[in-house]
Amino acid sequence: MRIGLITSDPGHQLLADTTALLTPRHEMVAVDPATDDIAPPDAVSPRALADVYLLKARTPRALALAHALERRGAPVVNSAAATGLCQDRTAMAELARRAGLPFAATRTAATLGGMAAEPLGGPVVVKSRHSRRHDLVARADDTAGLRALAAAWPDEPVVVQDFTPNNGWDHKLWVIAGTVFAALRRSELAPGGRGPTLPLPLGDLPRGWLEPVLEVGAVFALEVYGVDVIDAGGGTPLIVDINAFPGVRGQTGAPRALAELALRIAAHGAPDRRDGAGGLPGIPKPLVGEGRTGP
Repeated sequence: MRIGLITSDPGHQLLADTTALLTPRHEMVAVDPATDDIAPPDAVSPRALADVYLLKARTPRALALAHALERRGAPVVNSAAATGLCQDRTAMAELARRAGLPFAATRTAATLGGMAAEPLGGPVVVKSRHSRRHDLVARADDTAGLRALAAAWPDEPVVVQDFTPNNGWDHKLWVIAGTVFAALRRSELAPGGRGPTLPLPLGDLPRGWLEPVLEVGAVFALEVYGVDVIDAGGGTPLIVDINAFPGVRGQTGAPRALAELALRIAAHGAPDRRDGAGGLPGIPKPLVGEGRTGP
C-alpha cells in the first residue's frame, strides 16, 4: 500500500511511530502543504496517488490540497469537509448541540472588540471562532477583563461560552477508528496554566462519558479526533471542544490503531470501525495499551 501523510511535521511522534509500523512493507509518502513545489493534484497521474492520505494539518492550503485529492478519488482521513467543520467553533457547537451532544452553550461575536462594551453576567471563556495554532482561549471574569482581551484582539471573530465551575482539569479523550485513549491535563485556564499530561485509565472515567465521545465520530464523520471534556459537577460531562486528528502523544496502541485504520481504508476505500485485534498484514503485533474499542 502507498500511504500519504499531509503534514509539515512527518516526525511528529504519532506519525513517526505509525510510519515505523508500516514500513518497509508499505510505502509512506509525506506531502508538506506549506511548500510551494507541490504538484497540483489535478495534474497528478492516478497511478501516482497514494491509496489513502492521512490529513494531519488544518491550514487552508492543507484543506484545499485534501479537497483536490478527494476530487481525484483518493480517500482522505479525516475528510477535508469534516476537518474544516472542526475549524469553525460556531458550526461545531451548532452541530453538536443539534445532535444532542452535551456541548457547552456557545454564542458568536463578529469581533471581540465589538462585544467588549457588553456587560457580563458572570465569568466567560472566550475563544477564537476559527481554531488554529496560537489562537485565543482565555477566561474573562468581568467587563474589565473582557475589554483587556479586546484591546489585544480587537478584530478577532470569537465564540463565548459561560464559564462552568470545575476542578481545573481537562479530560483529553482521543479516538482512532472507535478506539478511545484518555489523559488528564491541567486546563490552560486554571491558575498556573497547563501542566503535564497524566495518564487516565478508561475505567476511571465517570459512567456514561464514553458514549457521547464515541457519538462525536458519527455526528462529525470523523475517524481520528479529540474531545475535550470537563466535569460539570456530579460526573456530568460537558464537551468544550472537538479537534480533528490531534496529536495523541504517548498513548500506547495509538500508532497501531492509526496504522490499521490507514490500511483498512486503503484496501476498502471506506471507513471500517471493526475491532482490529486480529491484526492486518504488514503490521507487527504491539503491546496492549489503554485504548478501548467502541461499539
